[in-house]
Amino acid sequence: MSVSATRTRRRPVAALSPELRERILNQARAHFFSYGYSSLTMDDLATELGMSKKTLYVYFPGKETIIRAALDAFAAEVRADADKLLADPALGFVEKLRGFALGLMERLSQVTPAVLRDLQRFAPALHRHVEQLRGKNIVYVFGRFVEAGQVAGMVRDDVSPVFAGEFYLHAMQGIMQPATLLRLNVPPDVALDRALRIFFGGLLTTAGHKEYEKSFPA
Repeated sequence: MSVSATRTRRRPVAALSPELRERILNQARAHFFSYGYSSLTMDDLATELGMSKKTLYVYFPGKETIIRAALDAFAAEVRADADKLLADPALGFVEKLRGFALGLMERLSQVTPAVLRDLQRFAPALHRHVEQLRGKNIVYVFGRFVEAGQVAGMVRDDVSPVFAGEFYLHAMQGIMQPATLLRLNVPPDVALDRALRIFFGGLLTTAGHKEYEKSFPA
Protein backbone atom coordinates (compact mmCIF):
# COMPACT_ATOMS: atom_id res chain seq x y z
CA MET A 1 0.00 0.00 0.00
CA SER A 2 1.29 3.46 -0.91
CA VAL A 3 1.99 6.13 1.69
CA SER A 4 -0.77 8.34 0.28
CA ALA A 5 -3.29 5.49 0.41
CA THR A 6 -2.33 4.75 3.99
CA ARG A 7 -2.82 8.36 4.96
CA THR A 8 -6.22 8.41 3.24
CA ARG A 9 -7.39 5.26 5.00
CA ARG A 10 -6.20 6.58 8.34
CA ARG A 11 -7.85 9.98 8.03
CA PRO A 12 -8.95 11.09 11.52
CA VAL A 13 -12.61 10.50 12.32
CA ALA A 14 -13.06 14.21 12.98
CA ALA A 15 -12.18 14.91 9.33
CA LEU A 16 -14.97 12.71 8.00
CA SER A 17 -18.16 14.30 6.72
CA PRO A 18 -21.36 13.15 8.49
CA GLU A 19 -23.37 14.32 5.48
CA LEU A 20 -21.32 12.21 3.08
CA ARG A 21 -21.54 9.20 5.40
CA GLU A 22 -25.32 9.55 5.48
CA ARG A 23 -25.45 9.83 1.68
CA ILE A 24 -23.45 6.61 1.39
CA LEU A 25 -25.80 4.82 3.77
CA ASN A 26 -28.91 6.08 2.00
CA GLN A 27 -27.65 4.97 -1.39
CA ALA A 28 -26.53 1.59 -0.05
CA ARG A 29 -29.93 1.06 1.58
CA ALA A 30 -31.77 2.00 -1.62
CA HIS A 31 -29.65 -0.45 -3.64
CA PHE A 32 -29.95 -3.19 -1.03
CA PHE A 33 -33.74 -2.91 -0.74
CA SER A 34 -34.13 -2.87 -4.52
CA TYR A 35 -31.71 -5.59 -5.60
CA GLY A 36 -30.52 -7.49 -2.53
CA TYR A 37 -27.25 -7.93 -0.71
CA SER A 38 -25.53 -10.20 -3.21
CA SER A 39 -25.84 -7.67 -6.05
CA LEU A 40 -24.22 -4.82 -4.11
CA THR A 41 -20.53 -4.18 -4.80
CA MET A 42 -18.26 -1.39 -3.63
CA ASP A 43 -17.51 -0.59 -7.28
CA ASP A 44 -21.20 -0.16 -8.14
CA LEU A 45 -21.88 1.86 -5.00
CA ALA A 46 -18.98 4.21 -5.69
CA THR A 47 -20.23 4.71 -9.25
CA GLU A 48 -23.79 5.39 -8.10
CA LEU A 49 -22.49 7.96 -5.61
CA GLY A 50 -20.18 9.57 -8.13
CA MET A 51 -17.10 9.09 -5.95
CA SER A 52 -13.96 7.01 -6.05
CA LYS A 53 -13.90 3.63 -4.38
CA LYS A 54 -10.89 4.95 -2.44
CA THR A 55 -13.11 7.60 -0.84
CA LEU A 56 -15.78 5.01 -0.08
CA TYR A 57 -13.24 2.87 1.77
CA VAL A 58 -12.29 5.85 3.93
CA TYR A 59 -15.77 5.66 5.44
CA PHE A 60 -16.44 1.91 5.40
CA PRO A 61 -14.09 -1.09 5.10
CA GLY A 62 -16.58 -3.14 3.10
CA LYS A 63 -20.18 -3.66 2.04
CA GLU A 64 -21.09 -5.75 5.09
CA THR A 65 -20.16 -2.85 7.35
CA ILE A 66 -22.16 -0.44 5.19
CA ILE A 67 -25.29 -2.58 5.21
CA ARG A 68 -25.01 -3.19 8.94
CA ALA A 69 -24.83 0.56 9.53
CA ALA A 70 -27.75 1.13 7.14
CA LEU A 71 -29.85 -1.45 9.00
CA ASP A 72 -28.97 0.13 12.33
CA ALA A 73 -30.08 3.51 10.97
CA PHE A 74 -33.33 1.99 9.70
CA ALA A 75 -34.11 0.52 13.13
CA ALA A 76 -33.26 3.81 14.85
CA GLU A 77 -35.64 5.66 12.52
CA VAL A 78 -38.47 3.27 13.42
CA ARG A 79 -37.93 3.87 17.13
CA ALA A 80 -37.71 7.63 16.59
CA ASP A 81 -41.02 7.56 14.69
CA ALA A 82 -42.68 5.74 17.58
CA ASP A 83 -41.21 8.08 20.20
CA LYS A 84 -42.37 11.16 18.28
CA LEU A 85 -45.92 9.88 17.88
CA LEU A 86 -46.25 8.69 21.45
CA ALA A 87 -45.04 12.07 22.73
CA ASP A 88 -47.58 14.05 20.68
CA PRO A 89 -50.34 15.24 23.06
CA ALA A 90 -52.54 16.31 20.15
CA LEU A 91 -53.07 12.73 18.99
CA GLY A 92 -55.31 10.09 20.51
CA PHE A 93 -54.05 6.56 21.12
CA VAL A 94 -55.59 5.06 17.98
CA GLU A 95 -54.26 7.95 15.87
CA LYS A 96 -50.77 7.33 17.24
CA LEU A 97 -51.02 3.62 16.58
CA ARG A 98 -52.33 4.10 13.06
CA GLY A 99 -49.71 6.72 12.30
CA PHE A 100 -46.95 4.39 13.41
CA ALA A 101 -48.37 1.47 11.47
CA LEU A 102 -48.69 3.48 8.26
CA GLY A 103 -45.16 4.86 8.61
CA LEU A 104 -43.63 1.44 9.22
CA MET A 105 -45.63 -0.12 6.40
CA GLU A 106 -44.30 2.57 4.06
CA ARG A 107 -40.74 1.80 5.12
CA LEU A 108 -41.24 -1.94 4.73
CA SER A 109 -42.88 -1.53 1.33
CA GLN A 110 -39.34 -1.13 -0.02
CA VAL A 111 -38.44 -4.66 1.12
CA THR A 112 -39.43 -7.89 -0.61
CA PRO A 113 -39.26 -11.50 0.59
CA ALA A 114 -36.64 -12.10 -2.10
CA VAL A 115 -34.37 -9.43 -0.60
CA LEU A 116 -34.66 -11.00 2.84
CA ARG A 117 -34.01 -14.46 1.42
CA ASP A 118 -30.96 -13.14 -0.42
CA LEU A 119 -29.63 -11.65 2.82
CA GLN A 120 -30.27 -14.87 4.73
CA ARG A 121 -28.41 -16.88 2.09
CA PHE A 122 -25.42 -14.64 1.36
CA ALA A 123 -24.97 -12.80 4.66
CA PRO A 124 -26.42 -14.96 7.47
CA ALA A 125 -24.70 -12.88 10.16
CA LEU A 126 -26.45 -9.76 8.88
CA HIS A 127 -29.75 -11.61 8.69
CA ARG A 128 -29.36 -12.53 12.36
CA HIS A 129 -28.57 -8.88 13.04
CA VAL A 130 -31.89 -7.93 11.41
CA GLU A 131 -33.67 -10.34 13.73
CA GLN A 132 -31.89 -8.82 16.74
CA LEU A 133 -32.84 -5.29 15.69
CA ARG A 134 -36.42 -6.37 15.06
CA GLY A 135 -36.53 -8.00 18.48
CA LYS A 136 -35.30 -4.90 20.30
CA ASN A 137 -37.68 -2.62 18.43
CA ILE A 138 -40.75 -4.78 18.91
CA VAL A 139 -40.27 -5.23 22.66
CA TYR A 140 -39.59 -1.52 23.10
CA VAL A 141 -42.15 -0.02 20.71
CA PHE A 142 -45.08 -2.33 21.30
CA GLY A 143 -44.53 -2.37 25.03
CA ARG A 144 -44.79 1.43 24.98
CA PHE A 145 -47.92 1.34 22.81
CA VAL A 146 -49.61 -1.12 25.17
CA GLU A 147 -48.75 1.13 28.11
CA ALA A 148 -50.06 4.20 26.26
CA GLY A 149 -53.24 2.31 25.40
CA GLN A 150 -53.75 1.38 29.02
CA VAL A 151 -53.32 5.00 30.13
CA ALA A 152 -55.88 6.04 27.50
CA GLY A 153 -58.29 3.33 28.61
CA MET A 154 -58.06 1.63 25.22
CA VAL A 155 -56.12 -1.48 26.26
CA ARG A 156 -57.08 -3.82 29.09
CA ASP A 157 -55.21 -3.00 32.27
CA ASP A 158 -54.69 -6.69 33.08
CA VAL A 159 -52.38 -7.09 30.06
CA SER A 160 -48.66 -7.10 30.81
CA PRO A 161 -46.86 -4.76 28.37
CA VAL A 162 -43.73 -6.90 28.66
CA PHE A 163 -45.61 -10.12 27.93
CA ALA A 164 -47.52 -8.49 25.06
CA GLY A 165 -44.28 -7.29 23.51
CA GLU A 166 -42.66 -10.71 23.79
CA PHE A 167 -45.78 -12.39 22.41
CA TYR A 168 -45.83 -10.13 19.36
CA LEU A 169 -42.07 -10.46 18.95
CA HIS A 170 -42.14 -14.23 18.64
CA ALA A 171 -45.08 -14.09 16.24
CA MET A 172 -43.34 -11.54 13.99
CA GLN A 173 -39.96 -13.27 14.06
CA GLY A 174 -41.69 -16.30 12.57
CA ILE A 175 -43.87 -14.40 10.11
CA MET A 176 -40.97 -12.31 8.79
CA GLN A 177 -38.87 -15.33 7.86
CA PRO A 178 -38.28 -15.26 4.08
CA ALA A 179 -39.65 -18.79 3.63
CA THR A 180 -42.83 -17.91 5.54
CA LEU A 181 -43.42 -14.72 3.55
CA LEU A 182 -42.92 -16.60 0.29
CA ARG A 183 -45.24 -19.40 1.40
CA LEU A 184 -47.93 -16.90 2.38
CA ASN A 185 -47.22 -14.90 -0.79
CA VAL A 186 -47.20 -11.58 1.08
CA PRO A 187 -44.53 -8.86 1.30
CA PRO A 188 -43.30 -7.64 4.71
CA ASP A 189 -45.53 -4.53 4.80
CA VAL A 190 -48.70 -6.56 4.21
CA ALA A 191 -47.62 -9.11 6.82
CA LEU A 192 -47.11 -6.27 9.31
CA ASP A 193 -50.55 -4.80 8.59
CA ARG A 194 -52.29 -8.15 9.05
CA ALA A 195 -50.38 -8.90 12.24
CA LEU A 196 -51.22 -5.49 13.74
CA ARG A 197 -54.90 -5.94 12.95
CA ILE A 198 -54.96 -9.29 14.74
CA PHE A 199 -52.83 -8.08 17.65
CA PHE A 200 -54.82 -4.93 18.43
CA GLY A 201 -58.12 -5.65 16.70
CA GLY A 202 -58.45 -9.27 17.67
CA LEU A 203 -60.05 -12.19 15.85
CA LEU A 204 -63.53 -11.99 17.32
CA THR A 205 -66.52 -10.04 16.05
CA THR A 206 -68.66 -7.96 18.42
CA ALA A 207 -70.92 -10.97 18.93
CA GLY A 208 -67.90 -13.17 19.42
CA HIS A 209 -66.55 -10.82 22.11
CA LYS A 210 -69.82 -11.02 24.03
CA GLU A 211 -69.79 -14.81 24.02
CA TYR A 212 -66.09 -14.86 24.84
CA GLU A 213 -66.58 -12.63 27.89
CA LYS A 214 -69.22 -15.01 29.19
CA SER A 215 -66.92 -18.03 28.95
CA PHE A 216 -63.63 -16.28 29.79
CA PRO A 217 -64.45 -13.57 32.33
CA ALA A 218 -61.61 -11.26 33.27
